[in-house]
Amino acid sequence: MLDLSLIVPVFNEEAVLPEFARVVTETLAPTGLNYEIIFVNDGSSDGTARFLESLVQSDSRVKAIEFSRNFGHQSAMTAGLRAAKGNACVIMDADLQDPPSLLIAMVEKWREGYDVVYAVRRSRDGESVFKKTTAAVFYRLLRSLAGVDIPPDTGDFRLMDRRVVDVLNALPERNRFLRGLVSWIGFRQIGVPFDRPARAAGETKFSLWKMLRFAVDGLTAFSRVPLRLVTVAGVGAFVASGSVLGWALWVRLYTDRSVPGWASLMGVILLLGGTQLLALGIIGEYLAHIFDEAKARPMYVVCSILANGGKKNGE
Repeated sequence: MLDLSLIVPVFNEEAVLPEFARVVTETLAPTGLNYEIIFVNDGSSDGTARFLESLVQSDSRVKAIEFSRNFGHQSAMTAGLRAAKGNACVIMDADLQDPPSLLIAMVEKWREGYDVVYAVRRSRDGESVFKKTTAAVFYRLLRSLAGVDIPPDTGDFRLMDRRVVDVLNALPERNRFLRGLVSWIGFRQIGVPFDRPARAAGETKFSLWKMLRFAVDGLTAFSRVPLRLVTVAGVGAFVASGSVLGWALWVRLYTDRSVPGWASLMGVILLLGGTQLLALGIIGEYLAHIFDEAKARPMYVVCSILANGGKKNGE
């Protein structure tokens, strides 16, 4: 069996792939590790597929899985983990923001007996203050709400022992939040700090909308707190509206004053209406997860697999 499998999801990364392949090869060459690199092309529309085909032909350690369309980063990572043969598997991005030099430290920790070695970002170069702030808030909010010890300031860049990967591959759910699942699985885990550099080339594919979608998926996949907050908000709104109604009746029946104020009345109505819509939205997110799981569709469709033995059609 191979010592190490590198799983690299790619989406329109033609500009950075040559440099990534060079740096990884130079980093791992002195280690003597028997490794493979599995690129998962998540429906790229640039020259990514052509470059991967040429790389597979020139390097027998490289394999490429081609999706029929864009299925998303979580699906690409899942496909790579299912195809990996190594005793340990590393998930990393191709933009060199996950520095290949950190692989050496990860392997050392793995050999010390740790089952999961995750990279912890001390700094994030080349990113806006808004993105750094929202990322910090998200990780800490998720950790406090999820009921699972998800380390803050960590992404999907991590090494996992084969037994962890086997458990992860056996999980049946399709709406996957892998960094949460890895924490939920358990085993011995440790972090390795690093300073995250800016992208070597190209542009980020993680838009604001995708970040929001990712955050919602993470929260709803691992926490019941949003549903409980809906209940608390409903009880609070009921108590508040009942108190206002009781006060208005008391003033009308036991004093010679009336209760004026259409503005206050409309404010209460709008508050309750907004609370109800928010509650429906949160419940809808959970129902959407149930709906996706009930359909039992595959997470992705493989168009072809490029390996040293040639090109194979996907299943």
